[in-house]
Amino acid sequence: MSLDKSITHVILTGGVGSRLWPLSRKSRPKQYLEIFEGKSLFEMTVDRNSHLANKVMVVGNVDNHQLSGKVMDKTNTSYINIIEATPRNTAAAIAFAAFASEPDDVLIITPSDHIIDQMDNYNQAISEAVSKANEGFIVTFGVIPTKPETGYGYIEAKGDNVISFREKPNETTAKEFISKGNFLWNSGMFCFKASVLLEELKKFQPDVYEKSKAVWESSKDGFLDLDLSMEIPSISIDYAVMERSKKIKVVPASFSWSDLGSFESVYDYLNSKGHSTDSNGNMVIGCDKHTTFLGLKNTIFVYTETANLILQKESSQDVKDIYSELEKQNSELLN
Repeated sequence: MSLDKSITHVILTGGVGSRLWPLSRKSRPKQYLEIFEGKSLFEMTVDRNSHLANKVMVVGNVDNHQLSGKVMDKTNTSYINIIEATPRNTAAAIAFAAFASEPDDVLIITPSDHIIDQMDNYNQAISEAVSKANEGFIVTFGVIPTKPETGYGYIEAKGDNVISFREKPNETTAKEFISKGNFLWNSGMFCFKASVLLEELKKFQPDVYEKSKAVWESSKDGFLDLDLSMEIPSISIDYAVMERSKKIKVVPASFSWSDLGSFESVYDYLNSKGHSTDSNGNMVIGCDKHTTFLGLKNTIFVYTETANLILQKESSQDVKDIYSELEKQNSELLN
């Protein structure tokens, strides 16, 4: 891929991963856990994009930017650091990255906590997206689905045109989407020229645009001001721009992809990498001590220093309810 124009990899690092409690905590969100062959999801994200971009930008927050810094040191990567004072959702986070760039810079936006395999297909998709971005389009990546997943949003597509964006479906709707054959998983990855994204944001969400600009302009060494930040409406980039702009294209991509948002997806991933399970499909995560499961099937035992979780694999989506409950109690166990 030619790097005559500047290509920046922007890593979004917000999010606590509440469905992966107790592994994922406020002090150590899921993207920093080194449980994937000694690497974290964040480090894997940096690695897989390092040859695709000539600049790296990390949009983090006051709680996690030191953790990000450690990963960037470990991978020996120089980067532009943007530190949000308070989370204002993805429209603002992405606007800051665009304001920090030159107008013609092409930005590849990725979360820091996804797992991706089949790198040839990934590189191909990025390459296609960059050329569409250079033509003035805002590109979203739609992953060709492998099952009727209810944990993801979907993109209804015709070729590279987006017909509609759909919220996370229930089981029945997800099966309908899959049988129609033109529905893709919404990966939360984007590619565009900085100036094009900002024009569209200004058109559809002038308030987010103006207030993010004011915050960016008053930033010091990448640190953003809290009081000014509180004034930015908290809106996702999907709602602010993607669902409204006429400049959207989708690249249907066949790399394997997961947001590792639940213990079920972590289980499937670790399983595919040879992490041991017993003959009834039971797995231990986070501990090497000998553990025996008696009379149980597909049970996951999650061990941490201060809290353990034992769950049926099928109940993975309900872990967020435990997290919410602990949040109400203002529990130390979330820290």
